[in-house]
Amino acid sequence: MKIKFSKYLSKLTRVSIRSMLLLAILIATIIPVSVGAQDERVTVRLDGQSVFRVSAIENTDATARARQVERRLARLLENPTAISSPRIETSRDKEERIITIAAVPVVTITTADAQDNLTTVDALAAQWSQAINTALARSSQRRLSPWARFVTEVRASVETAFGRLAESAIIIIPRALAALLVIGLFWGLAFGVRALMRVIFRHIVDDLTVENLIKQVAYYAVWMLGFIVALDAFGFDPQTVATGLGLTSLALGFALKDILSNFISGILILVLRPFELGDQIIVGDTEGNVERIELRATQIRTYDGRVVLVPNAEVFTSRITNNTAAPIRRSSVTLFLGYDSDLPRAIRVVEEAAQSATGVLTDPEVSVRIRELGQDDIIVEVRFWTDSRRSDFVLTTSTVRGSIVTSLKNAGVGLPDPDVRILVPHHPDRWKAAFDTNDSDNNTDSNSAEAPNFRDRSL
Repeated sequence: MKIKFSKYLSKLTRVSIRSMLLLAILIATIIPVSVGAQDERVTVRLDGQSVFRVSAIENTDATARARQVERRLARLLENPTAISSPRIETSRDKEERIITIAAVPVVTITTADAQDNLTTVDALAAQWSQAINTALARSSQRRLSPWARFVTEVRASVETAFGRLAESAIIIIPRALAALLVIGLFWGLAFGVRALMRVIFRHIVDDLTVENLIKQVAYYAVWMLGFIVALDAFGFDPQTVATGLGLTSLALGFALKDILSNFISGILILVLRPFELGDQIIVGDTEGNVERIELRATQIRTYDGRVVLVPNAEVFTSRITNNTAAPIRRSSVTLFLGYDSDLPRAIRVVEEAAQSATGVLTDPEVSVRIRELGQDDIIVEVRFWTDSRRSDFVLTTSTVRGSIVTSLKNAGVGLPDPDVRILVPHHPDRWKAAFDTNDSDNNTDSNSAEAPNFRDRSL
């Protein structure tokens, strides 16, 4: 039970990390084009202290507008003695209010600003004017001397940086947690949908490849819906996300070229079905059973028990040999017969032995062909058909070989016996000493007294 829980927790952790990375990539790609549409109110700060908050207007986002107001206030503080009380002026269309100081416009209050603050334009102008006046008076008192001005500027930079960081954290952290919660929920939903489909299709669909295709399409469709909802929970409008992905599709295409190629190839493999789950195929140097066809890679288990993940792009563009596309497969065994043997009788014995072997099909029948006339023997090829599964194919081929050898021996048909033999000395030192021409005759006689022992090995 502990092992299962550990595996489940490990899988959940991997899924969460992958989801966060993918979410981060999507956010990073769409932020440049979506920030204007997703801006909310931004705080205007003076010496690190909050003055008021502005929102976006027609041609300026909230951040740029806030920085513009901050720069104007900073310029006024360059000459604190020339700062006068703020004045509220009315625009020509009578709908906006402009706060000015020493005839310098600081900020324009629009109808949208008033609506965002749930008040009227005049009331908001009065509030902002009072806030500006208080902030300028406080900052002017801090800049009465060059040293005080230096200390104030340093302190203001630090406080402004931390203030903006805290403000961003207050906004982003709840959204990030909400996005992660949505991803977790949709991960559970996708897992449940896949498990439900596995149970349903087990009773209504016999084709494992079709079942795998439908399960994966449904699984990733739920995931895609989850990412859209997560991005919306993070604060991005789905339409803006689509626009951002469209504008950055070229860069994403180059960056994710291999991933997209494998993904599309996986879909084509599942749709065109050049092979199915359980088939035994050869792709390049890899041969084995197809265990899984995913949208990224095809999992093949080799005959020695190893698992190989072949990228779908490589599978789709490579030459594929499907050993089990047909239920039966032809095999062959090569044997050598001597020229002194009764060839018609030997062929008949071989044919009957192969046909009687376990696993050999009666239709098509076994065929025996003389493939080549060698220098010392006749090369005969025995062809037979058996089950295309490798386990049956290899076992049947081995059985046919054994049956042929046994039948030929029982029938008295001799197999080729090599005439060339290799003599291997048991004592190489004695061998060398026996043929050492530099030794004296006494040594030669002494060595020859002990004749070296040899063992022969037939070719």
